[in-house]
Amino acid sequence: MPTKPSPELSPLATLVRRHDPDRFLTALFAPPARREALFLLYAFNHELARAREVASEPMLALIRLQWWREVVEGERRRHEVAGPLGEALDAGVLDRDDLLTMIEGREAEAEPSVPSLAAWRAYLAATAGGLAVAAGRVLGAEPQVLDRLRALGAAYGVAGQLRSVPALARQGRCLLPEDVLGAHGLTIHAVIAAPDAPGLAPVLQALAEEGRRFLAAGRGRVPAAVRAASLPAVLGRRDLRRIGQPLAPRGLGDRLAVLAAAAGVAST
Repeated sequence: MPTKPSPELSPLATLVRRHDPDRFLTALFAPPARREALFLLYAFNHELARAREVASEPMLALIRLQWWREVVEGERRRHEVAGPLGEALDAGVLDRDDLLTMIEGREAEAEPSVPSLAAWRAYLAATAGGLAVAAGRVLGAEPQVLDRLRALGAAYGVAGQLRSVPALARQGRCLLPEDVLGAHGLTIHAVIAAPDAPGLAPVLQALAEEGRRFLAAGRGRVPAAVRAASLPAVLGRRDLRRIGQPLAPRGLGDRLAVLAAAAGVAST
């Protein structure tokens, strides 16, 4: 089991626990000295995800992303995440190029749609996959392990995308690839109007298979010191098996699966 968190969580840990409980759980299995850096990284990712969620129009999302790009490139600002992020970058705790890749990937969310399966895969490799790479680098992963972490992170991203179709539809958004939708006689507007329609099920299953391909690309043991960066994929694998079923909250089985993988009993 990971070391128990202190009764007084840091502000960053509290933010991640509230907004990204999956990654909060997996970060607890990181070496204690690196844990706060992971919370900072995951808090930064949450801010990037919010850029489009809270923007009333795409251009405002791009402005928010540019604000974060300037922080990563050296502009120091007073903000609960930007302040510590600047300090971590100055200290070399986080890799600037990793964070810029994540920002660039998020720009796809400001587009009217994701045009193709290839673009969708690239988007997930840069966002959820890029986050896993950045986490692995914090934990000291070797280059060959980083490649596998990108695939595992992208697999978790696929599962998250498929689980979030109804939530995105309520925002008037759809991030599923247009060419895959078109092959099944659907459009992004049809998904937004009826995200639970039976006709969407074959699309979700086809895209879940893409997630399994990412999992296969990341298969293998990850060094114990780096393992926390790979653990979201454990939850992604379980979610991919449940695509098409009613969305349920995390349960004991999910937590036990993460624990087993963290202990090296099961692989991601």
